[in-house]
Amino acid sequence: MKNSDTMGRRSFLRKTALGGAAAGVGTLAAPAVMAQAPRVLKMQSAWPSSNVWQEMAQDYVTRVEAMAGGRLKIDLLPAGAVVGAFQVLDAVNDGLLDIGHDVPVYWYGKNKAASLFGTGPVFGGSATTMLNWFYEGGGKALYDELTQDIMGLDIDGYMAFPMPAQPFGWFKNPVTKVSDLQGFKYRTVGLAADLMTKLGMSVAQLPGGEIVPAMERGVIDAFEFNNPSSDRDFGAQDVAKNYFLSSYHQASESFEFLFNGLLMEDMEPDLKAILIYGVEAVSTANTAKGARRYSADLKYLQEEAGVDVQRTSKEILAAQLKAWDEIIPELEADPFMKKCLDSQRAWVNDVVFYELMNAPDYALAYEHYFPGRLKM
Repeated sequence: MKNSDTMGRRSFLRKTALGGAAAGVGTLAAPAVMAQAPRVLKMQSAWPSSNVWQEMAQDYVTRVEAMAGGRLKIDLLPAGAVVGAFQVLDAVNDGLLDIGHDVPVYWYGKNKAASLFGTGPVFGGSATTMLNWFYEGGGKALYDELTQDIMGLDIDGYMAFPMPAQPFGWFKNPVTKVSDLQGFKYRTVGLAADLMTKLGMSVAQLPGGEIVPAMERGVIDAFEFNNPSSDRDFGAQDVAKNYFLSSYHQASESFEFLFNGLLMEDMEPDLKAILIYGVEAVSTANTAKGARRYSADLKYLQEEAGVDVQRTSKEILAAQLKAWDEIIPELEADPFMKKCLDSQRAWVNDVVFYELMNAPDYALAYEHYFPGRLKM
């Protein structure tokens, strides 16, 4: 059940729309050609226009418009065009935007359970594992329960593009031990803030576009964002030279596509299907683009920008898991969060057992054909 405020707003908007349509019919019959004009939808991302993720949002637009055969046009805008990066959810709910492209952790401040849909505890599953949980393991129903029933939002959300595990981040000096982290002012978002706090760091939750200026002003002295391409795009390599890959702080995130509920309810069935299944189509396209771009940009950072690319130490990774062990009971004090975590554990227990038992040692094969590249 949606709350009464949401239902009242939807009723008002629907009556207004119908009333306007009726008035138009009563005053002037539109030429037949007008019926062929595309329906224009406003979409905003949480990313700057220069970020690779804005390209990935455009990949969605391109596919939807092609499949709709000229009946839909999507006006894609970057972060800040209508609202800030952390306000996309509110704007879609309120009807300022028809579609949003962000990640759930960006509305973590509204409900901590948002972080469970991509940036929660890692039980051994990858982002692909958790995207599969969303569609096949009950995650979508739990997401709807959180957004629609608990939070009373008028949105319909879907996940796409299982992101590679996010790097531990950028540091001015090498960090190999937990003791090296004490007192660091570190940028991250969501439950990762709780995790890093337990490792001895103080945390600032900032949008991507504010990271480098904060580093330059000394507001933070270490940070993570997401991937080599996005990190390169906003100039991470200009303010730090030690880049540590692999971490358990955000190892299972995917993009979130948000649709206004009234829009989806009133959309023609075939166009609604295109909007929804377009998310699945672009998930594949984004995965391929990410593989190409992230790899190329990591090579640039390492070979041309003078960045020392390393793997996070096993000591720090083990400390992250121990920190998650302390955080999970705190989260489970909330009944809904416990239900989500129970569902995720059950899914990972079954699915990852098969994945790990079945997977050959890819590192062994890589080292065989490209010896000496891996820093194990």
